Amino acid sequence: MQTTPTLHKHKRASFLAQLTDLTLIELTSWRWSWRSMLITGMLAPLGSMTALGTFGRDSGPEALSYILTGNVVLALMFENLNKVQGHFTYMRFNGTLDYFASLPIHKYAVILAVLSAFLVLALPSLTVTVLFGSVFLGIPLSISPLLLVVVPLCAVPLAGAGALIGVSVRTPPEGDSLSLILTMGMLGMGPVIIPPDRLPGFMLALGRLSPATYAASAMRQVLLGPVTGQIALDLLVLAGFSLLAFGLAGRKMDWRQK
Repeated sequence: MQTTPTLHKHKRASFLAQLTDLTLIELTSWRWSWRSMLITGMLAPLGSMTALGTFGRDSGPEALSYILTGNVVLALMFENLNKVQGHFTYMRFNGTLDYFASLPIHKYAVILAVLSAFLVLALPSLTVTVLFGSVFLGIPLSISPLLLVVVPLCAVPLAGAGALIGVSVRTPPEGDSLSLILTMGMLGMGPVIIPPDRLPGFMLALGRLSPATYAASAMRQVLLGPVTGQIALDLLVLAGFSLLAFGLAGRKMDWRQK
């Protein structure tokens, strides 16, 4: 009796397995330089907090709370934006993305793995920034368990924007310039570091278009309290920005695996 041979196709690993392996690869690639990344990730927020806190001590506890949480957002969102942008630009211009595209893996697993790795690497800087700011500014912390949800949702929108910039720019210097412009623009728009009563109306209106505004609001609630109904809107908007940035970055990436 003749039997028909069965053809076995190579199975692609599950998305979760791809994400886990790629995240470990990303973390391993930074094993020699994570200490310097920790230091550089703290320099901007701690320097900004020290300068603003020194001159803002007479402005009242509300202004100091904005200085603290605004610089936490700086450490979490904008540091990740710059690092993710630089990493994707490097991978693109050095052929690493072409190599990944030749493998049986999903491009969104690559993007999410890079974002996850940089989020993990940012956590020590974030912790130091929060603790230093609380002591230096004299602001007591009232940490909510929702912090575990707020931190990743704050990090992803601008990390996704960094990935989009990295896979789109024509040259590495162009990517650095766009990241800097985006950082400066979003920090200045809306009540991120500066309280809303000290900003002109047009900047408050523009701030509603920036994910940093909602990230700062959510961070103030989960770090300093109280948590109000506003956090539901903040998290919803951050999730929307995350999906938008993540989707645009994926659509822009050239990928041979379908």
